[in-house]
Amino acid sequence: MLETYIRSRLAEKKILLMTHIVIGYPTLAASLEIVRTMVDAGVDLMELQIPFSEPIADGPVILRANQAALANGVTVDQCLNFGRRAARQFPIPFLYMTYYNILFKHGVDRFADDMQLAGLRGAIVPDLPPEEAADYLDAMASHDLSPIFIYSPTTADARMNSIARVADGFVYCVARKGVTGDQTAFSRQIGDYLARCRAATHLPLALGFGVQDRSDIKFLEGKADIAVIGTQALRLVEDQGVAALGDFIRDLRE
Repeated sequence: MLETYIRSRLAEKKILLMTHIVIGYPTLAASLEIVRTMVDAGVDLMELQIPFSEPIADGPVILRANQAALANGVTVDQCLNFGRRAARQFPIPFLYMTYYNILFKHGVDRFADDMQLAGLRGAIVPDLPPEEAADYLDAMASHDLSPIFIYSPTTADARMNSIARVADGFVYCVARKGVTGDQTAFSRQIGDYLARCRAATHLPLALGFGVQDRSDIKFLEGKADIAVIGTQALRLVEDQGVAALGDFIRDLRE
């Protein structure tokens, strides 16, 4: 189980590191090299985003990566093959992140079956609310996969409790309203928000949207269980190439 893995890693580390890539950006071959570089540098788990034409939760950097991957002709089947290869080659849990239209067109149960056969551990589908997720939840449960759901600072306590009843693995806490990549102020307000999240669920908490450097991760120690690095890593790839990632990740880990 994903939660069991996370708890076992937390017995050794104060906070875990989860990164995010877009499959097919800048190319499929480069995506695999990005995964290898991140794993070698000490990442604990990873989101593999299946590119989508309208990624509504994503800011401009991840949006450009989605558009570039689609322009390269990357298909859902290629992404599923990529996930299978990554999960078999590298010793960390991988999750798919994508939008519900991908699952709907592919077939929700077929998608879950493909995930299980590939060795993926779960999925993040940010535009699928729990109230509309019965088929998805059934498929994930029958394939022993973790559906990752999302809290935000505007989520009411009662809503957090209802999400906690269907979530599994961990809960993804977005640091603020808006999309990925914008600046986030790591302040007492974030601490209070995470305390509210902690009260709502027994699951580990991941915090994303704006985590950029070691000081952000240090701030999150004792408040969250997983720090999520997405935009900043892709920004490095965009500006400096894959080779810059190793030192960046290792610096976050120190």
